[in-house]
Amino acid sequence: MKCRLPVSLFCASVLSGCGAQLVNFPFDPGGRSLNSGFADLQPRVSGRYIVFVSDRSGSQNLYLYDTVVHNLVELPGLNAIDMIISSPGISENGRLLVFAGSREGRSGIYLYDRETRQLRNLTENLKAEVRNPTITADGNTIAFESSANGQWDILLYNRDGQPLETLPHSR
Repeated sequence: MKCRLPVSLFCASVLSGCGAQLVNFPFDPGGRSLNSGFADLQPRVSGRYIVFVSDRSGSQNLYLYDTVVHNLVELPGLNAIDMIISSPGISENGRLLVFAGSREGRSGIYLYDRETRQLRNLTENLKAEVRNPTITADGNTIAFESSANGQWDILLYNRDGQPLETLPHSR
């Protein structure tokens, strides 16, 4: 049995740690706020931002909510009608968004840079199914699952789309 929490309750538990503080995000039936009457799924919190998937525009798109100014953040050049988006992730400063996307039956791990407004398929040359990406807080490393070896393995890529053998050492 899966437990499904409203985004506001989920965020309350994440943002407040073990405390019982409830963070109240507004509900907008038109979909212009964090909570809406649409299917809002897979929230991830990093710093002041919440990234999530929603069907607000008629297709499964990625949305970004700024918890400080209480507004959705525009993501020009990101969402496309021919792509199904899932498993979003975000760097700590909110600049880089990573997600699994499926376009024309082919899966990919995509990275969107809010500063340059560039969307890249990091796994374009990988001949395998991919899923469930995550990004490090600094945005330099993306981990995801890949079926390249006939089973689900974890691969690491840098944000330029180059495979990494191991995690870089901290200095």
